[in-house]
Amino acid sequence: MEFVVVPLAALIASTLSFYSGFGLGTLLMPVLAVFMPLPAAIAATAVVHGSNNLFKIAMVGARADKDLVFKFGVPAILAALAGAWSLHLFTALSGEIAWTYDLLGRAAVITPLKLLLAALMMGFALFDVHPALKSVKFDRRYLPVGGLLSGFFGGLSGHQGALRSAFLVKVDVTPEAFVATNAVIGFMVDASRLAVYAYTSFAPGGAGGLDFPGTIVAAAIAASVTGVLIGLKFLKKVTIAAIQLVTAAMLGLIAVFLGAGLI
Repeated sequence: MEFVVVPLAALIASTLSFYSGFGLGTLLMPVLAVFMPLPAAIAATAVVHGSNNLFKIAMVGARADKDLVFKFGVPAILAALAGAWSLHLFTALSGEIAWTYDLLGRAAVITPLKLLLAALMMGFALFDVHPALKSVKFDRRYLPVGGLLSGFFGGLSGHQGALRSAFLVKVDVTPEAFVATNAVIGFMVDASRLAVYAYTSFAPGGAGGLDFPGTIVAAAIAASVTGVLIGLKFLKKVTIAAIQLVTAAMLGLIAVFLGAGLI
């Protein structure tokens, strides 16, 4: 069953995330977690996500906006470290605050952090669909600020791709540059994550013994690459307005699921 469900989820999520710049990891990880332990699902998702971004870079990386990559990407990576550390502080301050309920036999957990991120994502989604807001553009001088915000909240919650896309879609770029720049910055973050996973899994005194699901990961990577090829086929026909719409829909969807405690 997993060799049907996981690749199908990877294909759909990869195609959608090709344009939005996020969502592959968010949508794929819960599916993988159904078929394997959570630590293995997280590591597997990172490998699929990193491979997906690497393939996108090979296909469209030359079109990346280097100014965006440097001014937005570098602050984002640095801020992600601060966000990850803040997660421990936030968890300590919020204590054991959580609300749980049962939905179709599955326990859903709502926390203050999830509600905060859901509200933030929904706010960005409104920027892309509200008539008075969707034409707003961010000046490039604020790129480092956008990188710091997306990186910090990414480190805090893991949803850095959603916040990154919400900001970059408001910068004056072509659809090709948007997709390519997102892929380059996303891969920079993935490389950092994978280095940590590798160290904690294989270093002396690390977690070790992680039962990595290589075969299913290979199937998911193949499906995600197919999704990139599908997205690439229609890239020249896509406008930045269409990307804004896809981004808003993905932000809203993830915000609802996150706020409801389902992811």
